[in-house]
Amino acid sequence: MADVTLCTSGEAFGALREEWTRLHRASPAATPFQTHAWLHSWWLSYGRRGALRVVLVRREGRLVAAAPLLRRLRPAPVLTTLGAALSDYGDVLADASCPEALDDLAAALWKLAATSAVDLREVRPGAAAETLYERWPGPRRRLDDSPCLDLPALPMDDLVGRLPRPRAQRARAKLRKLDAAGVERRVVAPHEVAGSVRRLLDLHRLQWQQRKVTTEHLRPRFADHLVRSVTLMAQSGDAHVTEFTLDGEVVAADLTLRSPRLAGGYLYGAHPGLRERKIDVATMLLRSCTEHLQDGAPPGVLSLLRGTEPYKLHWRPEPSVNQRLLLARRTSAPQLAVLLAEDRARSTAGAARRAWRQRRAGDREQRAD
Repeated sequence: MADVTLCTSGEAFGALREEWTRLHRASPAATPFQTHAWLHSWWLSYGRRGALRVVLVRREGRLVAAAPLLRRLRPAPVLTTLGAALSDYGDVLADASCPEALDDLAAALWKLAATSAVDLREVRPGAAAETLYERWPGPRRRLDDSPCLDLPALPMDDLVGRLPRPRAQRARAKLRKLDAAGVERRVVAPHEVAGSVRRLLDLHRLQWQQRKVTTEHLRPRFADHLVRSVTLMAQSGDAHVTEFTLDGEVVAADLTLRSPRLAGGYLYGAHPGLRERKIDVATMLLRSCTEHLQDGAPPGVLSLLRGTEPYKLHWRPEPSVNQRLLLARRTSAPQLAVLLAEDRARSTAGAARRAWRQRRAGDREQRAD
């Protein structure tokens, strides 16, 4: 019989590290964003008193399932994914060796949903939360969340070989230029990670000077979260920090997150001087990521994570869309309705902004003519 508990204390959540890590390793669909190091560090930087709601399912004393959630009161009482804003993928954890784990977790969430709808964000296709959604007996809705892009987990030469011939020739020329420039790559040892992550953030700030940037990446609380989480993740092989040097100076740094299912570059920083020297930073980082794949068993995919920026599309990735899974009971159906209305309003506003930008672009072209 399952033993279900609700963890609402940050200190108690921190004490779960060892058994949470074992569960993460036993959950085939888990990504680096479900590691204890990532989630607990996020809570330390961003958590609000009284909001933590981590559902824990044990059988015979062993943790077999978990849902890392927090309680949000606006626009309606809801239990939502812990760390969603900074995590490219969200999910629940379920031990594959315990067939009852997901059913036990669904039963626990069913009780909580009596008073709060459940809002699972950024659920990657194939995630454990998808199975939980399919088994949900009450009101539910599936919405699109962020678009993502994936490449096969192949060596760089094979990724280049997938491109049309003219584009492949340009990619090879960029790689030759990298080698000729003398850019050297070094994977940072775990005990050096803290200082390297701070250098990465300094370079990230420098590269985006006077350009639009994710402002959260410039804040001290984000730096604290990244240093704290990545230091632990590097020790367990869930993260790699790589530095690139030119003429003896660190000119770029990259953070790659890794799990058995995927590997992907989460954040990087590059000195503007690299672009002035016509060094293609995106190609440099992608090649570095493929070299991480050579260590141990290769992951299922090389993920380009959230976003469809043009530089990613050059590599002919496969598109996918994260899902937003909304779960409720009859008693929490009003909260579900509020969330759906909020999503429709956001979509309408987004469409209006895109139309406005298109009109502005059209007006500029007419004036130019």
